[in-house]
Formats: sequence, structure tokens, C-alpha cells
Amino acid sequence: MNQISNRSDVHASVCPLDCADTCSLSIELEDGKVSRVRGSRSNPFTRGKICTKVAQGLAEQVHGPKRLTQPLLLDGPKGGGNYRPISWEQALDLIYQRFSEIMDRWGAQAIAPLTYGGPMGLLANGSMDARFFHRLGSSEVDSSPLCAGVSGEAWERVYGDVGGIAYTELAQSKLIVVWGNNVTACNLHLTTIIRDARKRGAKLVVVDPKRTRIAREADLHLAVMPGTDVVLAYAVAAQLAANGGLDADFIAEHVHGADAFLQEAAAYPLARAAELCGVAEADIEQFACWWRDLAPAAISLGVAPERNRNGGSSVRAVLALPALTGNIGPMGAGVCDVSGFFPVDSDALSRPDLRAQPVREFNVLDLPRHIMDPGAELPIKGVFIYNHNPVAVHPRQREMRAALLSDDVFVVGSDVSMTDSMACADLILPATTHLEYGDLYKAYGHQYLQRSAPVIEPVGEAVSNTELFRRLATRFGFTEPCFADTDAALMDQAIEAGVPALQDRSPSDLPPNEAINMDDGRPTSLLRGTAPATPSGKIELFSDALQAEEGHGVPQYQALMGQRPFLVVSPASEHRINSTFGGVAGHDRDVVCEMAPADALSLGLEAGCEVILSNEQGEVQLPLVVSDNIRTGTVFVPKGAWIGDSPTGQTINALIPGHKADLAGGACYYDCSVDIRAVG
Repeated sequence: MNQISNRSDVHASVCPLDCADTCSLSIELEDGKVSRVRGSRSNPFTRGKICTKVAQGLAEQVHGPKRLTQPLLLDGPKGGGNYRPISWEQALDLIYQRFSEIMDRWGAQAIAPLTYGGPMGLLANGSMDARFFHRLGSSEVDSSPLCAGVSGEAWERVYGDVGGIAYTELAQSKLIVVWGNNVTACNLHLTTIIRDARKRGAKLVVVDPKRTRIAREADLHLAVMPGTDVVLAYAVAAQLAANGGLDADFIAEHVHGADAFLQEAAAYPLARAAELCGVAEADIEQFACWWRDLAPAAISLGVAPERNRNGGSSVRAVLALPALTGNIGPMGAGVCDVSGFFPVDSDALSRPDLRAQPVREFNVLDLPRHIMDPGAELPIKGVFIYNHNPVAVHPRQREMRAALLSDDVFVVGSDVSMTDSMACADLILPATTHLEYGDLYKAYGHQYLQRSAPVIEPVGEAVSNTELFRRLATRFGFTEPCFADTDAALMDQAIEAGVPALQDRSPSDLPPNEAINMDDGRPTSLLRGTAPATPSGKIELFSDALQAEEGHGVPQYQALMGQRPFLVVSPASEHRINSTFGGVAGHDRDVVCEMAPADALSLGLEAGCEVILSNEQGEVQLPLVVSDNIRTGTVFVPKGAWIGDSPTGQTINALIPGHKADLAGGACYYDCSVDIRAVG
């Protein structure tokens, strides 16, 4: 492992945050502290360029005033903000005591780990921590409904558990569709590939309610109303059936349920689809013509289409378009998805065999109910938060905060900074940043595997997640040998043996300044050596299983009931990643409400005024920005703000409804509808 130096020097690292690009970093140190963060060229995909939020925010996150450096115990009422330092030995003893009391009365399943979207390393989340909670016998909490769970379930229903194409293949595409993916905010390096492809004649279509920077470069921008992606996909399919754009031979050989899908698509002719989606008929027709005429065609599909009541149907319908046109199999054709490039052995890391018996699993969105109103179900009496800031991230913020502040639940929190969620904890533990420990990183926006090494010593008494849960396992008396595994051993267990790209090297021996192209050896993917892993063995546009389970074998569109005048879109921020950097100075500059000029005029609002967004769940006050990049009937409020950024003591997440998507119980962030008025 790398030696840490205290002189002025430069170290290789990796960005660990919940972003597709997983950039390679160059960290400059002065006297053992981070002085500058830049991109490095170790990763050929990220090519030395990084986003400003990491370049400008990381050093303060590591060394700034909100950094947690020692264990803290609540000293007064919950939410009062008074804590006193205690030793690590006292902290571990307290967790053991309180969890033991809970288990003696309620059983281990009255304890729940709460984790999601912090550092994305394979060790930081899903290794020693998972082993501890499996051995403890706690409840399992499914956090995927917060992001990508709906998309993942939809993918498996249509294609099965098989991989898609690498993002680099877009260089060979003649039609590139960026659907619900703001690449300039959260997939930055894809922009260069798209621009180069356009120079060679490729057409770019962007489907996004907002005219993002990549949308301004597009040959066609379809600014759909949130929740209507399924309608747009159906309208394109109906046009393909009418204009001769279907690949009949491909459908006959590889597709199940095309007739049923196209019958449903016929219910969305151009005029109806245009009205529902809020886009021009001619634009939908042009989109369909390019699907017919341009091949290979590929889609970069973001998570935006899943974040509403029709999320599963929307993603399923979008995934149908390459199948209907035969755009799966050839180079440059298909849907970008690099999960198949990383053969992670999650069972070896997490050791589910440590469970003494099966345990319940529940949707993370239901956690407040399990604390505050469990009914006849077993209540949650202990929560352990790590890699997560649920108060800033979850829908129905007030309910989550009230649950964590309840005196009926013992809350342990581990984090780098004093977040809104840590302020609800009974006991706070200081966590290391990713610069203070080593980890192994896959990506979801490229096919490069990277290893990091610590570049600075742990700040104060902070410990890594793997060390934290080793210490807890020891305190709880767990004697299984796996709890003694070093971080290097965990890295070597993380990747399945015999991967050609590693060239007989162990993952723990990979140089931190090298990114390993996992495309070496050409992993099989959908219709490239691997058949669809569905019940029919074909791409399923009609799901017999979903028909039996839910009554919607084909995707369905449902209107939003009780809709108020404006839909709120809370997309990725260019200053924060989820809520990371929310507490860093200057990273709240985009906590505003963006509105279309026509809507501002109709309400008599002027740019710069303060406005109130309200619905039945409460209200939020924000400064108004008037922008012609926003479509009428929508407003944009970037996600990840902290409560301190709001004069009303809550963020836009307080207004997000609690109902769930049509698949996988997903959060419906974009079903948030509000009234808007000026302050005063």
C-alpha cells in the first residue's frame, strides 16, 4: 500500500461520489493537508477533467469547520444540538448496550441499517458493514427505491440480468438518444464522445423537461412533461409501425409480446401524445423517422424517467425502442449499461451466510412508518445511519426528521460532516473521507476499475467504515474469521477470480495511478454472446409475470391525480452530489426556483423575488430565477440542499409526495406538484 508523506507532494486518487464518471484524481498536499484537487489522466475516460464541485469542495469537506473528528454523545433533548465528546471505547460500549437492550426485548430485526449513495467504493458500502448486520440479524432495508431501483427492475423485466453496451460505443452510433440524463451535471465526460460523434454526422436527440447544456447542442430536444416518457415512447413505436420502421425479422427472432405492446402504442397517436407530453407533433414524428432511418442507434438512459408514478412503465417503454428497430447487437447499437463489465462477488464481500435465519426486508421509504406507526408489525427501535443523509435526500422530509428525532428510537450516525441527519442522532461517530483509506471502485458510466490508496492520515479520531464495523464486531463478540479480513483481503474478495483484464494481478495490487479497462476479454452482453435472461428467453415487451402480479403486462400511463399548477423537478445539482458538499461554503448557490418567463409573467413575478412553493405537505421559500430553459408548467429546484439553506426550515424534499412508482416501490420525486406565490 502507498506510504503517506507529510511534505508537499501529489498523490493519485479516485472520486468516490455517486456520479457515473468515477473520475481519477490528482491530490496535492501541503504539510499533510489537501491543498488542491485536480483531475488526472490515469483514467482514459475522464482524461484529466473533473467537475468544479469536487475541485472546489473536496478540500473543505476534508478540513472544513463541519468536519467530525471525535465521537459525540447527545447531551440534552434530541434536536437541541448539544453534544459532548466521548471516547471510542465509550461509544462502542453504548452501541452494544443499547442494541442489546433492543434485541432482548424486540429481537434483532428491530434494528435497521440506513445507508445509501455516499462513498461508492466496494469496501465502504456492502463489505464489513453488511457482514456485521447480517451476523447481528437486523432487518434489511432496500434503499434502491431512492434511485435506480425502478430502472434496474424494468431492465430485468425487459432484458433480464444481462449487460448493455459501453458508453464509448456511442462514438460509432448514427443516432444518439440522451433520455433523462443531464450529462453535463452527472456524466460530464460523455459530452466529448457525443460531440465527436456529431462531427462525424450522428444525430443527437435529448429528452428532458429542461433545456440543459447538452439539450442546447441537440439536433432535436423533446421537453416532455415529467411522467409522460411512457407516452412519448409509445407514440414513437406507433409511428414506427405506421412508417415501416419496425425490424420484423429481429422482432420475430428475439422479441416476445411485440403485438401487445404495439396494440397499446396505437392508443397514443401523434395528436394525443403531443398534448400529454407537451411537445410538438412534428418533433415526435421526426424522432420516429430517425429511429427508422439511422442505425446503429443507442440510448444513454438516466434515472429521471423512473422518478414518478409511471417510472417502471416509462423505462420499459424506452427499452422497447431498440428492440422494435433491431438496434441491439451491432456495435454502437443498444442501451448504455456497464454493469456487466464488473464481475463483483457481492456475496463474498457481504457474507449473507452469516445470518442465522431469514430476516424481513422493507422499502427504505417506509422507515418513518416502521418507527412512528408500525401497527401490528415489529417496530424499528434502533437505526444506524452511515453513507447517507436521509433528512436531505428522502421524500416527505418532515416525516423522516420526526421519526429520527423520536425518543422511541436510538439513532447512531457515522459521517464525515455534521449533516442534517447527524443532528438527529443520539450518538455520532466520525468517519474518514475517501482520501484517508483505500478502496476499490467500479463505475456506472464507464468500464474502468480503479483502486485508491490513502493519501492523508485520518483526521482526528475518524475511522473508515471497514474499521468501524470490525471494532463493532469485536465488541459484540463476533468470532467469525471474516471479521478479521484486512482491506486488502476485502479487495481481493470483491472481484471474481480469473478476470482477463486483471492479467493475473490481485485487485489489491493494482497501482492507484492506473485504471483497468474491464472491456479486455470482451464480456458478453445482450445478444453478443448472451441471450435475454427472461422467462421467455427473449426481449419481453409484454411481461407475463407483471400481468399476473400487477395486471400490466405492457407499460401503462396514469395521469397524476390532484395535480397543482406546477410540477417540481429536483434534478442533479452542479454544486452537490446528492447532498454531499451541501454544507460547503458557496455550494448552495443554485438553491433557487427556476421558472419559465411565461409562467412568471402570468403570476406577476419578477426575477430575484422570493417565492413560496406550497402543497398539502408544507411550504418552502426560494429566490426566483426566470429562465427560458424551463418549460411552462414546471419549475426546477436542484436536489441535495440542507435545511440551513432554507428560511422555512425545510427543503424541497418536504413537499415530495409519499406514493410509490408502479415498479419496485420507487420514490416519485417528480410527482411533486405545487402552488406558487410571492412572499408577502
